[in-house]
Amino acid sequence: MDVDLATSRTAAVLEAVESAVIAKRSFLETVLTGVVGGGHVLLEDVPGTGKTLAARSLAGALDLSFTRIQFTPDLLPADITGSNVFDERSGEFTFAEGPVFANVVLADEINRAPPKTQAALLEAMGEGQVSVDGETYPLPDPFVVIATQNPVEQEGTFGLPEAQRDRFMVKTSMGYPDRDGELELIDRRADRTASIPSVSSVVDGDDVTALRAVPESVRVDQKVRAYLVDLGRATREHSAVAVGVSPRGIQHLFEAARAHAVVRGRGYVVPDDVKRLLEPVFGHRLVLTTEAEIDGTDPADVLADVAGDVDVPAMDV
Repeated sequence: MDVDLATSRTAAVLEAVESAVIAKRSFLETVLTGVVGGGHVLLEDVPGTGKTLAARSLAGALDLSFTRIQFTPDLLPADITGSNVFDERSGEFTFAEGPVFANVVLADEINRAPPKTQAALLEAMGEGQVSVDGETYPLPDPFVVIATQNPVEQEGTFGLPEAQRDRFMVKTSMGYPDRDGELELIDRRADRTASIPSVSSVVDGDDVTALRAVPESVRVDQKVRAYLVDLGRATREHSAVAVGVSPRGIQHLFEAARAHAVVRGRGYVVPDDVKRLLEPVFGHRLVLTTEAEIDGTDPADVLADVAGDVDVPAMDV
């Protein structure tokens, strides 16, 4: 699959999802960029904005299997990965797969589960496999986690550990729809006989792996590579930051920029791709100092400073 074909496929996916989900195009592009870039996506939004429908619609458009896991304080790791179950007929234990065995897994309200259960996703997200009782089981390929968390209601929640936040390629937010969008939601609700919007596949599920390989052929000029490295390193030197972006975070920006170029129909990355993804890729990785948090400093403020301080390279394309 070449870049032109990949771009047409991603455009078809976006149009299909937009037919069912009331959301900004930029939000859907960011989510799709994370998927095409081979990463996982973290959504931070208030309840009721349509995150589940967006994830299910994306899986449907890509012809991928989908599961939803509702994270709760009493959720156990085995409830995610699966466990060995005794088979009375054979007299042996057999492995019963958990809901994580799907192409697209929606981890709903992931911050409601305790850290031990959250950590059950770490191996799955990082290695594409799970280990149960000393045995390793591969997950389907492709494998994408789309996790959600509520930024407002913090009672009874457990913040994601830094190591797990770092596993997500991008973090984004749907936000509220505009007035026309909310009117459309009312119109849909008024017709109680109508079914929940569904999306038919526009890409063969077997082609998704090929689609995710296309960014590997996207050209990234050495000056752009140096630019994104300098952006990452600059976060570590900012006075409001206690822990800056990790090397994995810089690599994720590189991978996301290539995927975004494909979504935008280019076989090369430009600085605007990097700047467009700076907050989605870096924002959730920053750990601010106590003083900065007290002063109300936001990661977006830090990244605006960083983007202003690092020179943008001139490109000849």
